[in-house]
Amino acid sequence: MSTLNDLAHPPLRRYARVLSIAGSDSGGGAGIQADLKTVAALGCYGMTAITALTAQNTLGVRAIHPVPAAFLKEQIATVAEDIGVDAVKIGMLHAPDIVEAVAWAIDTYRLPNVVLDPVMVATSGDTLIEPPTVQRLVAELFPRATLVTPNLDEAALLLGRPLSAEDELEAAAADLLQMGAPAVLLKGGHLVGDRITDLLAVRGEPAAFWIRLTGERIRSDNVHGTGCTLSSAIAAYLALGQTLEEAVQSAHAWVRGALAAGAHVRTGQGSGPLNHGYAPVPMHVLDASSPGS
Repeated sequence: MSTLNDLAHPPLRRYARVLSIAGSDSGGGAGIQADLKTVAALGCYGMTAITALTAQNTLGVRAIHPVPAAFLKEQIATVAEDIGVDAVKIGMLHAPDIVEAVAWAIDTYRLPNVVLDPVMVATSGDTLIEPPTVQRLVAELFPRATLVTPNLDEAALLLGRPLSAEDELEAAAADLLQMGAPAVLLKGGHLVGDRITDLLAVRGEPAAFWIRLTGERIRSDNVHGTGCTLSSAIAAYLALGQTLEEAVQSAHAWVRGALAAGAHVRTGQGSGPLNHGYAPVPMHVLDASSPGS
């Protein structure tokens, strides 16, 4: 039976909290903007730590203005020390000191459920990362991540070899696991054909296990920010308590829905965004005693 004191002081509740550490896309289709739209649509509370500002639209990236590493640390610290974090999505990290700042933050605040999207090349083909940063990213963040989500172009850059066929996915994912990632979602959207296969590889003993996620290709010119959206959706589902396999499968299905819903909408003159608002849900409210409180 509830007492008067219980009614005056109800049990504390909280939202599922997702922190995006990424670059800002002034066109709104990718980066921080896509992450916040995705997290909100899935019923989570979004927070940001911006690594760089970009002057960008559906046609490409015109300019990048980097944020100093010390200020990135302050952004993350301010959020983590007050609000708390249930999951992290990491996107554009343009320089080695930015990578090191993120690694420091993961260790200092014990940030959980880290989804690393190694953003290196924009949909338009623009390079978004300095070459020396790649080695630092692998050394510092692969071991600290829960999941790494490269597309085929990014995986090819990481592995130093081209990837162009579905039968190359398992070997490529295995090599990425050997580079220190505990789990890899290798995205096959750049493969030729009517069907798309993404491969989830999770390190295990005695061997890794694999899950293939396949589906008919959704014909659309509006694919800007697909990788950002997928990685932030995975982080949101992890924040809500799903297992890694469940979160990847849920996010995969949700992104396909967003692609289909936005396929026939015109936004800008180039590659437009997904429809992040096609199926929004109310904010999930969790017990304050939930993990991460």
